Amino acid sequence: MNGFLLAAPGGVVRASGIRTAFDEPARAVAALQAGTAELIVGALPFDPRGPAALSAPERAARLAGPWRPAALPELPRVSVVTEVPSPAEHVARVTKLIEQLQDASQPLRKVVAARSVLAEAESVLDPELVAGHLLTRHPTAKVFAVDLTAAGRPGATLVGATPEVLVARHGDTVTLRPLAGTLPRLTDPDADAAQARELLSSTKNRDEHAFVIDWIREILTPVCAELDIPDGPELISTHEVWHLATPITGRLRDPATTALDLALLLHPTPAVCGTPTGAALETISHLEEDRGFYGGAVGWCDGSGDGEWVVAIRCAELGADGRSVHAFAGGGIVAASDPGAELDETTAKLRTLLGSLRCAGY
Repeated sequence: MNGFLLAAPGGVVRASGIRTAFDEPARAVAALQAGTAELIVGALPFDPRGPAALSAPERAARLAGPWRPAALPELPRVSVVTEVPSPAEHVARVTKLIEQLQDASQPLRKVVAARSVLAEAESVLDPELVAGHLLTRHPTAKVFAVDLTAAGRPGATLVGATPEVLVARHGDTVTLRPLAGTLPRLTDPDADAAQARELLSSTKNRDEHAFVIDWIREILTPVCAELDIPDGPELISTHEVWHLATPITGRLRDPATTALDLALLLHPTPAVCGTPTGAALETISHLEEDRGFYGGAVGWCDGSGDGEWVVAIRCAELGADGRSVHAFAGGGIVAASDPGAELDETTAKLRTLLGSLRCAGY
């Protein structure tokens, strides 16, 4: 795929071709400021020190309303090759993190622990076809497919269906809907409703959510003249999980602050990294393999500064061979976390993408 797709229920941004590639976000910001780029699209990596996949495209279109793929032929069969780390190793890793977090003498208060699944398709996967199947299964999600060539990964594509908006800017209005605190959905309706009530009343999950909201308030207060943050979170659901969410609205102090500027200020949030950010990022870098663009951000920003960036979760990288699939999922670990429940949470989250691929076991 040589292009970009971000399809939300209310509108679609599509782009193709690369006029100028930017592996450093600062260069993309400068191009917008100088007027040499009318639109920037692409993805930010989880670790801000890694190369980005941003570009000024050759062609682009913004369309109102939902994306409706023309046709959706069946996808080839996809099978798991390996899990990194194994489920048992992930539980052991989380157990050690909880012990560390329970030590009040150290600064870390939350860290997001992730694991990944490597899978392979019987024949080549078309990224846009994968995105179409994701949209069918998750019609309220923000579905994306992003060419990663600008980050030095020619032929690779990041594809996913995220429920989370990192930040959107339209005029001087800023909107966000951070998610933190999760429980898997249950098949029995009564049990599922009880699961939702348990999440909303869970001290552990509300504390995890509060870390994110307090951090966002601290980051946005200097750039927003007004900031409306509800006193408590609300429940939202996907096909696989319940989340705690808080809708946030702000008004910019300086209209020159762009959507890309805001995304760079906010990423990575404690929802995908932890708190304090620096300590959590170093812990993740030490414990895990490179996450690539999982936990990063996908979006666009135009010459007027408007744009939308979503959190790159419920996603996978499709390899240049068109057959390899590398899917990630994570969960926020705090001192009160339960290792077994954290493993179950990552499994439920992996179903968003792997279930859409009809991957055995998901």
